[in-house]
Amino acid sequence: MARSIAWIVAILFLAFAVAPAAAGDRPINLSLVTPLQIFPETDSVKGLRINLIYGSNQDMKGLDLGLVNRTIGNQKGFQHGLVGYTEGNFVGWQDGLVSMTKGSFSGLQTGFYNEAGSGELFQWGFINHGGDVSGFQLGFINFAENLDGLQIGLLNIIKSKEKLPIFPIVNWKF
Repeated sequence: MARSIAWIVAILFLAFAVAPAAAGDRPINLSLVTPLQIFPETDSVKGLRINLIYGSNQDMKGLDLGLVNRTIGNQKGFQHGLVGYTEGNFVGWQDGLVSMTKGSFSGLQTGFYNEAGSGELFQWGFINHGGDVSGFQLGFINFAENLDGLQIGLLNIIKSKEKLPIFPIVNWKF
């Protein structure tokens, strides 16, 4: 039985791997360390990406798992790993020890250190950092350049706030 399942998985994997893709979109990618991956870093993945150590692709939509996950462009879906790094925009849930999105973020970021350039978000971690964001930061240290929302934590900083930009326990700006 296990041998039959292994053959089915192998056949499905090969079918997806060699299937023609529109504009470089691949349904699956498996990476040891970029560039040692099934499809090159310039291709996008719509489906499943598994990065055993480090993997990088242009755009990612779907389930993204691994130690270090990097997306050069935009990402939608769920990303989980030790480090998640998206250079473009992210929509969904980014979870890891370090979760970073340089562009606009819309969704949930969880981890020890969370960072988003802009967007609408809920950050839950030890250290949360946001640029021009709206939403909620829950952690020990919360920092935002400009926040339309609420911070709860030991130390809360809203750089653009004129009165009491640094406040313990709770801080807000609406």
